[in-house]
Amino acid sequence: MAEPIGHGGDDGRGVTWAELAVETGERLAVSSDPVVSARADWQGRLLAMRAAGAEPDDWHELSKEFATVRGVASLDAMTARRLAGEPLQYVLGEWGFRYLELFVDKRVLIPRPETEIVASAALDEVVRLEPRGAGVVAVDLGTGSGAIGLSLAYELDGVEVWLTDVSTEALQVARANLAGIGRAGGRVRVAEGSWFEALPAELVGTLGLIVSNPPYVADGDRLPDEVADWEPVRALFGGPAGTDHLELLIAEAPRWLRADGALVLEMSPDQTDPMADEARRLFHEVEIRPDLTERARAVVARHPR
Repeated sequence: MAEPIGHGGDDGRGVTWAELAVETGERLAVSSDPVVSARADWQGRLLAMRAAGAEPDDWHELSKEFATVRGVASLDAMTARRLAGEPLQYVLGEWGFRYLELFVDKRVLIPRPETEIVASAALDEVVRLEPRGAGVVAVDLGTGSGAIGLSLAYELDGVEVWLTDVSTEALQVARANLAGIGRAGGRVRVAEGSWFEALPAELVGTLGLIVSNPPYVADGDRLPDEVADWEPVRALFGGPAGTDHLELLIAEAPRWLRADGALVLEMSPDQTDPMADEARRLFHEVEIRPDLTERARAVVARHPR
């Protein structure tokens, strides 16, 4: 075990993790980047917790302990990355999504609260078919970190889930997260390929749920630097209007769904009305779901024609 550091206090003792959390927050607070300096004390605490190997439940006690040389070096390295503009989630290497702690890095999009709403809508559709998902086959197309599909498998003990992505690197992250959900992972399969091309032909007409958070940013739209400079471009942009992938998924989904199945898609608020109209040509029931800010965020289409 590394020895406690030998500086930081007037009495010659080491510095505690709580003191380091405050110091880290102060360093972030003076950044010229408003994204980095926002909620600096909270960020400083998260970074210190990560360097200390602490969980939220034991931070209160562990924060009183003296930091180790190795821990301080780790915290310094993470703080430098954050000051350089790297997203906090990538610096920490993990981020919470519903009941899961997901490994994330620059190979995948950062899981966001908007997508938790999409996952909730997907869970609702599986439960509509079967309360615990028994016998239901669900597909998370373009899974990225695996956030939506793994939440389905973790929270419903009967559903069978497929995770697909065209990115080999993204699937490496998804597989790492799959390993972290324990026995529920035995009901999850991973396949590489572009949208429905990743799936075996025998699944045609059998799926109870198709869910996706596809690229839906319009090609000419400007993104915040923290997104544009760090997150994978391929997972963000969806053509001139941002709807290329959404339109493809709506058009092809009915062939793959069973008669009572559903399609759940995340998109930007301004896309929900035109995409809902597209879906109404091919599905008997179409609903728009809001996110936590009450902005339209997802289209749910049930019962393909």
